[in-house]
Formats: sequence, C-alpha cells, structure tokens
Amino acid sequence: MNQGSRRATLWPVAFLALLLLAWSAPPSAEGQQIHGENSSFLGQGVAMVWGVLRGVREEDTQAVLRIVPAGGEYAAVSVEGVDPFSGTRQDLQPRRPLSPRMDVWSLRSTFADLPRREIHFYAKDDGQVRPPALTVYFMGLPDTTPEFGSEAALLGYLDQTLEKLLSGKGRTP
Repeated sequence: MNQGSRRATLWPVAFLALLLLAWSAPPSAEGQQIHGENSSFLGQGVAMVWGVLRGVREEDTQAVLRIVPAGGEYAAVSVEGVDPFSGTRQDLQPRRPLSPRMDVWSLRSTFADLPRREIHFYAKDDGQVRPPALTVYFMGLPDTTPEFGSEAALLGYLDQTLEKLLSGKGRTP
C-alpha cells in the first residue's frame, strides 16, 4: 500500500473519531456532568444518599434520594427521570430552591421506563433563566442502595450516612 492510499484510508477513520468525540461531549453551556455511580455521593458542593422503603407490594416500594448542600454555591435543584433510548424526560421534582435537606420520593417501578435520574443544580439566580451549573446523573437505582422495611429505619440511615459523608468518615465516589 502506498502513502497516498494509506492517507485516503485513514482520513474517514480520523473524521469519524473526531465526530464521535464532539458528539459525546456535553455542551459547555450545560455545566459539568458527573456520573453518581454509588448509593452515596459527595462532591462538587453537594451530598446525596439513596435508600429504598419496601412496600407491602412491589408496586408500593419507594426510592428516596436525599440531597443536601455541602459547601457549593447552588441556589436551586431539580430532578428528572430520563429514558436514555427515546430521550423522554419527566420532571420528578421541578426546579425549586435548594433547602438544607430535600427528599425526593418516587416509586421504584418508575426506573423501568425512566432509568436515568438527572439531578440538576443551578447557580445563584441573577434574574435570568440559565442551564444547570452541575448535573449528577445515575443510570438506574444504584445496586448498593439499601432497602428498609420501615420509614423510621430509612430516614435514620439517610441521616447517619450523610453525617458520615460530610464528616469525611464515609465512602465517596
């Protein structure tokens, strides 16, 4: 194979690689995107913990995500369920001010149709609507998420786990 035909063969491969790289990178206007991976998350000025409250029937089982600020400069938060194949999105928690502690409850069965959870954090508001400064996403309910038979046990776990995370004694991603 001569030099010219080798260049002609490599050009489409290089072009496709560049196109794939550009397509997979999130637009900079959307802010940083981080994969949450585990049932507990601490980073970028936020802390989050997942837990499950088992229902009498599986249809009643709830997934709970507790969100707390951890030194970040975020003023608001929203949570969406996303079908990564069709792109369908559903607001699970519309944008609202970020409080010192926020619990987002959803039926565990909703992960079947909307497996990706996106938690969007918004910077302090200057009167203009802006895209999220940070998005932490989870691909399904993390495998490490513990399940509880009582709400008291679940809420106690969420409190204790966040205390450990924020004190530096817990597991972080």
